[in-house]
Amino acid sequence: MDDLDDMDHRIVTALRACGTDPRVAAAARTLSWAGEHGALWLATGLAGAAVDRGRRTAWLRGTALTAGAHLASMGVKRVVRRPRPAHVQPLVRTAGRHSFPSSHATSAAAAAVVFGALGVRAAWPLAAAVCVSRLVVGVHYPSDVAAGAALGALTARLGAGWMREGTR
Repeated sequence: MDDLDDMDHRIVTALRACGTDPRVAAAARTLSWAGEHGALWLATGLAGAAVDRGRRTAWLRGTALTAGAHLASMGVKRVVRRPRPAHVQPLVRTAGRHSFPSSHATSAAAAAVVFGALGVRAAWPLAAAVCVSRLVVGVHYPSDVAAGAALGALTARLGAGWMREGTR
């Protein structure tokens, strides 16, 4: 486990160093802010439900899956209680002090799966950008982000059938 911890520390240090560029820092802060509590994804889902009346139920179910994944990550955080990186200066404040898994990554991956299934082509690249932003702002280790993304994708995949029922 020491090798993984060492790699985690080195990667977050390198990516946090990218945040010394003011443009990169601004973009990372914006993405982190937009992803706070899944807000970006919840707004996307509700907007999709408002404009795509034929698939409104699917949009709402996808949004519920995204919110559920986010809540699941918060529960895991309370059990694992891994501290955030202390060896780098963060660029943003966080809602909590626990790092594993990244709730931003969880909701981003869940949204990418469900909204990607509804044809939102930007869902995957935007989700990836949100995930990377958490490393650039220095508040997560890569393993936090990977675990969060896996949790979000799994949650969304488990609910895919339920979501598809909403397109009938």
